Amino acid sequence: MRIATRFAISRPNAYLRPMPKFEFCLPTLGKIVPSGPDWFHEIKYDGYRLRLEREAGHVRLITRGGHDWTKRFPRIVEAALKNRLTRFVIDGEAIIRGVDGYSDFIALHSGKHNDKAELIAFDILALDGDDLRELPLSVRKANLQRLLRRRPDGIFASDFERGEIGPDLFRAACRMGLEGLISKRRDRPYRGGRSKDWIKIKNRQHHGFDRVRESFA
Repeated sequence: MRIATRFAISRPNAYLRPMPKFEFCLPTLGKIVPSGPDWFHEIKYDGYRLRLEREAGHVRLITRGGHDWTKRFPRIVEAALKNRLTRFVIDGEAIIRGVDGYSDFIALHSGKHNDKAELIAFDILALDGDDLRELPLSVRKANLQRLLRRRPDGIFASDFERGEIGPDLFRAACRMGLEGLISKRRDRPYRGGRSKDWIKIKNRQHHGFDRVRESFA
């Protein structure tokens, strides 16, 4: 797999190059939302972190713990197989939407509605034989939007805002009862492991914060 310089280009023989190994980029917990022009801001969805890997007619959904959950979420797999491109790796969050349109972790965790789960995609690591991880986030986002521009049912590109709107967006997320915000440096590559280029600010009033606190009790 070659390193991309800007945009991945579809190549008929891309499948001949072996798929590299990937490691999740993990955000650092912060207290203050960055507000400079070099930051992108995304709503933190309450779901399961997944890496989607498509290789021709095969799809895998891999968790942070390395478990294969491909059979758990058939709607996401079907959407990946419908995409016009046949080789890509996406980083995202599996969610189930509640009646209000926002992620419902209780419904997701119950396992009773797995056929309704969808993937909110927020990054792309590889596309058609090109390794995109060395590209800045802004360029990776552009590649992700190109991949998902036909919006196949079951996989959606995560919305994001730029620059100084971050603190206002976080306050709005808290008022709406959402989990919080993740801010990411727009000019940085994708690095596996804990990263200071990704900052997670949690809504302390959200029930998800209690789960985190209980895990350290």
